[in-house]
Amino acid sequence: MQGAVMAAEQTARAQGASRIHRLRLRVGQLSGVVPEALQFAFEAVSLGTMAEGGILEIENVPATFWCRHCQVEFPCPDLLPECPHCGQMDGELRQGRELELLSMEIS
Repeated sequence: MQGAVMAAEQTARAQGASRIHRLRLRVGQLSGVVPEALQFAFEAVSLGTMAEGGILEIENVPATFWCRHCQVEFPCPDLLPECPHCGQMDGELRQGRELELLSMEIS
């Protein structure tokens, strides 16, 4: 979270801003990051920065796999990549590991 706040501050300064009002992050289900922990960390690391008092929005990205046999993409709520169409267990992860700064509001 500290890295995201630092990157946001650097970008905001480059744009001539003095305040970060909102940060939006994309967090994948398989990223290993707990959204509630990010929220807590944001409140702590934003103190004394341009983002202090700002809002952190988190977009959760579900795990999605691709079945090579059926040529279909499917969500995987239980994290076992079993294709719901053919039952194959060799799905290729397409999304769900994201951890990225999506956007921010500055002034």
